[in-house]
Amino acid sequence: MRKNYLQRYLYNRICLCYNGRMQNFNDIYGNSVSSLECRRRETEAFFRRRYRAVPDRWFSSPGRAEVVGNHTDHNLGKVLVSAVSCDILCAVSPRKDDIVEIASSDFRCVRIHLGDLSPNPRERGKSAAFVRGVFAFLKERGCPVGGFNAVTQSNIFRGAGVSSSAAFAVLVAEIVNRLYAGGTLTDVDKARAAQFAENVYFGKPCGLLDQMGVARGGLSKIDFRDPTAPLCESVPAPRDYTLVLTNTGGSHANLTAHYAAIKDEMGKVAAHFGKTYLREVNREDVLGEINPLRASLGERAVLRALHFFEENDRVDAAADALRRGDSARFLEQVRASGESSLKWLQNCSVPGKTFQPFVLALKLSESLLKEGAFRMMGGGFTGTVLAFCKRGTEHEYGEGMARVFGEHSVFYTDMRPVGTVELEF
Repeated sequence: MRKNYLQRYLYNRICLCYNGRMQNFNDIYGNSVSSLECRRRETEAFFRRRYRAVPDRWFSSPGRAEVVGNHTDHNLGKVLVSAVSCDILCAVSPRKDDIVEIASSDFRCVRIHLGDLSPNPRERGKSAAFVRGVFAFLKERGCPVGGFNAVTQSNIFRGAGVSSSAAFAVLVAEIVNRLYAGGTLTDVDKARAAQFAENVYFGKPCGLLDQMGVARGGLSKIDFRDPTAPLCESVPAPRDYTLVLTNTGGSHANLTAHYAAIKDEMGKVAAHFGKTYLREVNREDVLGEINPLRASLGERAVLRALHFFEENDRVDAAADALRRGDSARFLEQVRASGESSLKWLQNCSVPGKTFQPFVLALKLSESLLKEGAFRMMGGGFTGTVLAFCKRGTEHEYGEGMARVFGEHSVFYTDMRPVGTVELEF
């Protein structure tokens, strides 16, 4: 009995070094740390079966939650984003050739040759596009690269909008960083490699929010005025609140044009003033040009532009509130962000469709949430509602949402203090 206790104690005290800080697995995984050893054994067994060897290295790449700052990053705006405690666990061994192979029990194996890193149209929209794109970005910039075998095991909530794609792409960049680049890549380097892969190879015109949230970890305020060197600031998490995510259903597969339209319309408002991004335009100038903008672009473009300016202010206000320990003011900004997405950004339902589970989930949250805040999260049109629930009330809220959307659609998670890292078992 004493031996088992000692084993559990030593296991929970295993540490890793992340940006010079020591972290133990309890810090990284929160309430889900109890399942980590089982996941590790299963992943190692898969690796042994497939490659007839034990893995040399281990990595973890988390999901992320967008807290405030909806559709601002692609126009050089501001965001408040947090890593969350679900992750992709990955076992890795380097290879001596130029083959990269990433296997999983849930997805088709990805296998690419580093001698050909040009975009492959047949891989568009598939996991292989992320791998090839990350390698292309890094190699073009002089980063040493090489092959490896990997096996992944993910408990990132599927379809819940916590950006499993960014977690996967940043994971690939971090493996290269640790195996071949001597740990010299920054969080920004890894995030930009992942964004490039998603934009150019995978085919989704996303900003940098997801990738930075995954690479950096913790709760961060990020200013994308200069996307090559975003200003990042750690912010204290709200105390005594649990995150509950509800996947409202629907597929993102046919929504790329709607996501692109938001960025495109904001860009057209900026172009009216001779600029490329809305961050380069003053809100007062937009207000002064409303009628010409309405005539040329329509009212929706104007409303989306005004959302952008107000959302940046909300990010500043929310971060300031957390620094002062003012949870009430912070939650007020979260609620206002969700309301703005619904009314002004208009990305809570697919235009022309009566299928509106997102909006229904927002209405139910209004009734069920006794204390806290809720909002839609991510790209929108379908997907996930995020709620900050006062600790102790999260299950009452979650059970109410589960009655409508199903028990497997409700997820409880913690904010994770670190991003994509190498683990030491």
